[in-house]
Amino acid sequence: MLDHRFDREYEELRGTVEQFANDVVAPKIGDYYEQNEFPYEIVREMGQMGLFGLPLPEEYGGMGGDYFALGLVLEELARVDSSVAITLEAAVSLGAMPIYRFGTEEQKREWLPKLTSGELLGAFGLTEPEGGSDAGATRTTARYDEATDEWVINGTKCFITNSGTEMTGLVTVTALTEPIARSSGGGAEAVSSREISSIIVPTGTPGFTVSRKYSKVGWNASDTRELSFTDCRVPAANLLGTRGRGYAQFLRILDEGRIAIAALATGLAQGCVDQSVSYAGTRHAFGRRIGANQVIQFKLADMEMRAHISRLAWRDAASRLLCGEPFKKEAAIAKLYSSEAAVDNAREATQIHGGYGFMNEYPVARFWRDCKILEIGEGTSEVQRMLIARELGVNS
Repeated sequence: MLDHRFDREYEELRGTVEQFANDVVAPKIGDYYEQNEFPYEIVREMGQMGLFGLPLPEEYGGMGGDYFALGLVLEELARVDSSVAITLEAAVSLGAMPIYRFGTEEQKREWLPKLTSGELLGAFGLTEPEGGSDAGATRTTARYDEATDEWVINGTKCFITNSGTEMTGLVTVTALTEPIARSSGGGAEAVSSREISSIIVPTGTPGFTVSRKYSKVGWNASDTRELSFTDCRVPAANLLGTRGRGYAQFLRILDEGRIAIAALATGLAQGCVDQSVSYAGTRHAFGRRIGANQVIQFKLADMEMRAHISRLAWRDAASRLLCGEPFKKEAAIAKLYSSEAAVDNAREATQIHGGYGFMNEYPVARFWRDCKILEIGEGTSEVQRMLIARELGVNS
């Protein structure tokens, strides 16, 4: 499991995506980023390459690959740009994977071929304005209407990736399918058990409103929005998996997604190394290349070390997932370490570039703007430390 040398198919995939990132993404993404535009042309090309179906079976239009292959692709994309990488990560890990893991055969046949081909993008509506890291504090409700055999959804979700593009086809929403409180004697209310379920809501459903794009610090070429549901009705058959199992479902999805985010963070960390090595080899100051200065050499050595360890961490977690072994702790470690490595490397890359590192025309400026969210999204660094401590049995 610790031998991470690639077989031929893995290496061919990695090389293909590396070339795509350098030849197609790199020359174009800066303009998309500065104009806050979603890169439809690039995303559709990724669909034609089959990247949105990487870890999904061929019977649903996928490539029959695995999470290790997905991680390789995300790392190569993020070495050049994180907006493109997170679009793919969210579409696969949060959009398609819940349907594959928990959907009925009918739901899989209806949605997965369109998601794996990149014809449609899926999104996952989990986070709420007052929930944040407390994902179990869901307030969005879904009431079952027996007369029409429908779920009636009311509530708000925030920070949802891929939820408002012209390619978005669905959002899987977590909601309370039982009342939060029930009346008891004397007019008082007693809190009931919180039954959380997952429900598929197709784009364009009446009562489902997508807000305008957020003004973000980073990931400016990706789509992130707030969603609201007002008496939004969907068929009862849109329930994803077993009623009341929504919380357990998204915990599994987040465990897997952390491996993908760790791979993305590794790519950003490595991209910082790549750009800084190149710059240090060409930039002259005080009569010599700045790379000849030991202080720069030490910075680059530390940056490479962080990227290397991040890579080992996400690959180890992915290997455990593929072997059917427990991987929750390893996924949390990988996500925690790689996200902090990305922030450290982006800071150092900006420092090495000096004033040019503060100019948006240089990739490291984009990397600096993109890195911080990696310590927040799909579980903050604090949450990862809680998970690791829990797996060690020391936080009870």
